[in-house]
Amino acid sequence: MKTATPALARAINDRLALDLLLEHGPLTAPQLRTLTGLSRPTVSDLIERLMEAGLIEVTGEYGEDRRGPNARLYGLVADRAHVAGVDLRRDAVNVTVADITGRVVCEAAATLGGAARTDLAGLIVSVVRDAAGERALDTVVVGAPGLVNPRDGELVSSNDVPGWRRGMMASVRERLGAPVILENEVNLAAIAESRTGAAAGSEDFVLLWLDDGVGAAVVLGGRLRRGASGGAGEIGFLEVGGVAFCEQVDPEVRARLDRDELARRIARGAFAFATLLDPGLVVLGGTTGHAGGAELAERVAGHLRALGPAPTEVRASTVTGNAILQGAVLTALDLARDHIFG
Repeated sequence: MKTATPALARAINDRLALDLLLEHGPLTAPQLRTLTGLSRPTVSDLIERLMEAGLIEVTGEYGEDRRGPNARLYGLVADRAHVAGVDLRRDAVNVTVADITGRVVCEAAATLGGAARTDLAGLIVSVVRDAAGERALDTVVVGAPGLVNPRDGELVSSNDVPGWRRGMMASVRERLGAPVILENEVNLAAIAESRTGAAAGSEDFVLLWLDDGVGAAVVLGGRLRRGASGGAGEIGFLEVGGVAFCEQVDPEVRARLDRDELARRIARGAFAFATLLDPGLVVLGGTTGHAGGAELAERVAGHLRALGPAPTEVRASTVTGNAILQGAVLTALDLARDHIFG
């Protein structure tokens, strides 16, 4: 078995330290030694390298009665890089900009009026620039409805966003001068759910999205599964009793159903995932998942138990705020940190 070269070992140690600073906040050299298990000289060299690279800085001292090098607190240089998450709705575009630590620094939004139909790319760029201000963006992640081909990052079919055109993301990239990644909206919501929501700590789960659109996202083995063409989780097209699932639980229909009938219909869609994938957990997201809360989740679980033997827990989403936007920011941060931190 080959051993790591000195350069690779340094890179691994540097990334380990940076990830610990992300997780814990500012740390002293002794704390870094304890958490990494590295020697004093190795940590000293590591700190020097990261400071010279502009990745960390002295942020203060630890303890009122201690002084000297061991008391210095080292933290990430927050403005070393910035990212943007974009939630592109059928009626609006919302943008959040965060620094490399994940702290939100600015937000902006705009409605999709007549201008969007003639130049949607220009509107997206304008809102992103409003949020970013003078900050250069390392990565931008856009969440939008529709199937996104994982090979070329383009929509497989058109969506209902006014002014959307195939290849539009290339124009957005060119105008912003930054990498721009397109991802399905529900996939991004699932990433937020796995990090900060009801699926935190779960390696396998399905997010069933019940909002102005109906869909799902699949996470297995801790990884988002997009499928060969980006169509994994598109439950809305599945016929249940001869009727498309999306038609059985679209917003207008949901508003007319009593709670138990709504839960029964949702369970039918969830049953497809339970029988084929056995994820063990289904999270109800979107406005209906949030509004229904634990009561709706319990009703769906009851109907699901009656349909098949695979034990499947059902939970309501616990992500606060815009899950799609949060997932976009988290995805952009992962990409930027790999780029900046190595």
